[in-house]
Amino acid sequence: MGNTLVAKAERLAQVIAKQDVVLFTGATTGIVYVVGKTAHDAGSFHIGISPASNEHEHVEHYKLPVDACDSIVYTGFGLKGRNVVLVRSCDIVLFVAGAMGSLNEFTIAHDEGKIIGCLAGTGGVADESEFLVQKFGKRSTAARVFHNEDPEALIGDCLKSLKS
Repeated sequence: MGNTLVAKAERLAQVIAKQDVVLFTGATTGIVYVVGKTAHDAGSFHIGISPASNEHEHVEHYKLPVDACDSIVYTGFGLKGRNVVLVRSCDIVLFVAGAMGSLNEFTIAHDEGKIIGCLAGTGGVADESEFLVQKFGKRSTAARVFHNEDPEALIGDCLKSLKS
């Protein structure tokens, strides 16, 4: 995880913390942890959606943290099942970078017609989402996908879309 990516994630988290929203994440590690922990520490209410059945499994089997969330929902559905619960629980689904797990969440969000915000310039799914929709989006959905390198503008576009 590069310093620039972490800085962008922290900036996004600060913007989220200024909104009257509840943050949901996969209660996981990496850049998602950075966003969740930073937003939590800045005052956001943060709910983690875990793949595990309980806290012991969350920590011991999945090796996931518990310190960034105000509350954790233990689904017991594994990683992919957790992703469905997570995405369906959100009005807006945000992507910062992202690898295979994020790709799974992106396809769920797109199929579910969610508002999707991609923090451009962070790599991974966030930067490839336009290609993914053009190449593989065979059927139309109500999904609205926004891209911006500026976290404030990205969150603003997503919230405006939610209100309309």
